[in-house]
Amino acid sequence: MLTLPHRPTRIATAIGLALSIVSLIALVLWAILAAATGSEGAASRIDVPHLLRMTSLQASLTTVLSLGVGMALAWALNRLRFPGRDLLVGLFASAIVTPGMVVAFGLLAIWGRNGWINRASEALFGFPLGNPAFGLSGILLAHVVLDGAFAARILLARLDTIPPNLLKTGQSLALTTWQRFVILDWPAMRGTVPGLAAIIFLLAFTSFPIVLLLGGGPANQTLEVAIYAAVRQDFDLTGAVRLALTQIGVCSAVILIAAALAPVPTSFGSSSAQTWRDRPAARTIQALVLLVCTIGFVLPLASVLVDGLTTGMGRLLAQPAFWRASLASLVIGTASALLTLALALGLGLGRAATASGVMRTLLSMPAFAYLAVPAVVLSLGFFLLVRSLGIAPATAAPYIVVLANSLLALPFAMATLGPPLEAIAQTRGKLIRTLGLSGWRQFMAVEYPLLGRDIGVMLALAFCFSLGDLGVIALFGTQDFQTLPLMMFRSLGSYRSNDAAAIAAILLLGTVTAFIGLPRLFQRIANAAH
Repeated sequence: MLTLPHRPTRIATAIGLALSIVSLIALVLWAILAAATGSEGAASRIDVPHLLRMTSLQASLTTVLSLGVGMALAWALNRLRFPGRDLLVGLFASAIVTPGMVVAFGLLAIWGRNGWINRASEALFGFPLGNPAFGLSGILLAHVVLDGAFAARILLARLDTIPPNLLKTGQSLALTTWQRFVILDWPAMRGTVPGLAAIIFLLAFTSFPIVLLLGGGPANQTLEVAIYAAVRQDFDLTGAVRLALTQIGVCSAVILIAAALAPVPTSFGSSSAQTWRDRPAARTIQALVLLVCTIGFVLPLASVLVDGLTTGMGRLLAQPAFWRASLASLVIGTASALLTLALALGLGLGRAATASGVMRTLLSMPAFAYLAVPAVVLSLGFFLLVRSLGIAPATAAPYIVVLANSLLALPFAMATLGPPLEAIAQTRGKLIRTLGLSGWRQFMAVEYPLLGRDIGVMLALAFCFSLGDLGVIALFGTQDFQTLPLMMFRSLGSYRSNDAAAIAAILLLGTVTAFIGLPRLFQRIANAAH
C-alpha cells in the first residue's frame, strides 16, 4: 500500500531472521538425513508402520473427541450467564499453556491405581474400578481435557461474533435450539473448524509427555516417545532417524493441507455477553455440559494442587537439586521468551512494512517451522548436529534448549503479534508518513503502546511453553543440568511420587500466574509509557 511507511531496515532485518531460521532448520534436517545415510546398513528393531498407525489413531480420535467436547462446551458457555463466568472462560483459555505432564499426573491422582476414585470405590464398595488412566484411554482423556478446552475457547470466540441483530431476529422467529445451531451457530464456527482440527491433530500427533507418562508400555507408544526411547534408552540412532523422517513427512503433509484453510485466531480475552432465551430443557442440558466439562478440567488440576501442597512440598524445598532445577527453568524460560519476542517482533514488523503478498508469505513461513519439525525431532536434530561438530551435548545443552524452546513458541508468538502489527501499519501508516516518524519513534510512540497486552500475552505463552516443556530437555538433560519438568519425570521414574506431586503443583501455579499476570503487567507498562 502507498500509505505504508518506508521501512527498508525492518524488511531487511526480517529477511535476515527468516533466512537464519531456515538455515538452522536446514542444518537440523541435514544432520538427521546425514545420520540416516550413514547408517543405511545398520539394523533397527523399531516397527515404524505400527508406531505410525498408533500415533495417527490417537491423534485422529483426539481431534474428533476434542472438537465434539469443544463445540458442546462453547455452546453452553455462549448461552449461560452466571457469576464467575469470565473466570471460568479464562480458566479454559489457560489450557493452551497448562503443561501436559501436569494434567497427566493429575489424571493419575484421580483415576490411577491408587487414585481418588479407586480409593473411594474400595472404601464404599470393597473393590476398585480399574485403571483407565493408563493406555489409549488415558492418553485420549488427557488430550481431550487440554485440547477440548482449547477448542472451546476458540469456538466460543466465533459464537461471540454473531451480530446482535441476527440474534434478535432469530429470537423473534422463535427458533428452536437446533434451528439456531443450523442457521446461526454452525455458519459462525464452520470456517474455523477445519483449521482448528488440523492444529489439534498436530498437537496430539506430536504429543510427548502425556504419552510418555500414560502410554502404559510399547503398545501405545507414539513416534515422539519412540524417538526418545531409541536415543536415551537404546541409543538406536538409525531407528530414531527413521522415525524422525516419518514424523516430519506426516506433519509437513498436514501443514500443507492446513495452509489452504482459514487461519485460526487466538482468543485469550474476555467473552462478550449475548442474550438468548433458550427453552428450559436446552438450558438444563447446557448446565450439565458445563458442569461435566468444568469438573473434567478442574478436578485433575485441583488434585495436583491438593497432593502437591500437602504431601511432599517441605521435603522438596529442602533439596538443593530442586533449587538448581527451579533456577534453570526460570532462566531458560525467561531467555526463551525474550528470544521469541525478538524473533516475532523482527519478523512481524518486517512483514507489516511490506505490501508484497509474496514477501509477506515468505516472511511468515519460517516462523512455523516447528510444526513440521516438532520438539523431540528438533532435539534429535540438534543432538546429531552438535555430535557431528565435535561439541559435547552437555556443553551445548543450555543454549540449544533456549533456542529450541523459542522456535516452539514462535508460531504462537507470530499469531499473537502479527495481526495487530499489520492493523497498525494499515490504519496509521498514512499518519506516520505525514509526521515523518523514524522506525524507532514509530515503534515507541505508536506501536508499543498499542501492543502492550499482546506483548504480555506472547511473553506469557513463550515462558509457559518453556517452563512446562519436557520434549526438548529430555534428550539434553544431565544430572547437573535439569529443569523442573525433567526433575518431575525422574522423580516419577524413581517412585518418589510426593516429590513429583510437589513439582507438578509448582509448575501449575507458575504457568497460571505467568499466563494471567504478564499480559496485565505489560499492558500497564505500555499505558504508562503512552
